Amino acid sequence: MHRAVSMVAHLGLRLQALPSALGRPFSCAQDVLRRTPLYDFHLAHGGKMVAFAGWSLPVQYRDSHVDSHLHTRRHCSLFDVSHMLQTKILGCDRVKLMESLVVGDIAELRPNQGTLSLFTNEAGGILDDLIVTSTSEGYLYVVSNAGCWDKDLALMQDKVREFQNTGRDVSLEVVENALLALQGTVTSGCPSPCLKKNVAMGYVPSEYSRPGTPLLVEVRRKQQVAVVSKMPFVTTNYYTLK
Repeated sequence: MHRAVSMVAHLGLRLQALPSALGRPFSCAQDVLRRTPLYDFHLAHGGKMVAFAGWSLPVQYRDSHVDSHLHTRRHCSLFDVSHMLQTKILGCDRVKLMESLVVGDIAELRPNQGTLSLFTNEAGGILDDLIVTSTSEGYLYVVSNAGCWDKDLALMQDKVREFQNTGRDVSLEVVENALLALQGTVTSGCPSPCLKKNVAMGYVPSEYSRPGTPLLVEVRRKQQVAVVSKMPFVTTNYYTLK
């Protein structure tokens, strides 16, 4: 971890990975699951604990997954991120560095506003998803997946070594060309408990990307009618920072 700090500081940046589980020590034993600070809370609320990336985490509470989903949509829910890779990026060039790694518009984030974005490789391919928050304390706070801990940290370190400015332009150009070349690819999809319909995301040629355009998608070797829709699929009703 000290190695990452020294490499970033050389470019006028400092990168600091937060202690895992907010200060809880790592266990050296591979067969012992680590616990987050909210472990006892999860148990007290009926959490069904399972192993994930070396941690004991709740996969479900007393209610069903659908009930939890609807509660989140209608009210609010919290997510325990203590097991995830949490990184602070400091320095005057922190935004330029982050925008060379992800596809989000980090420069336009307001203080304490976050955005879901994607880590990309040099060819514009997607490596992982993550959340970047621009804090009012003058640093970027990055939360990425626990299962990709080593890969994500190595990616940030490699980018710092070669930071003097090419990744973002290459990434944008490749994505634009790919959209024109693809015949159509679904990247993710699932049932929406709120809409009681299936929703999905994917790539289509630009001439078929206008909202309202009917499409045929293949689901388990059968073609189904779909319609291009603007996101979000479900209208949000929560408070956002203005």
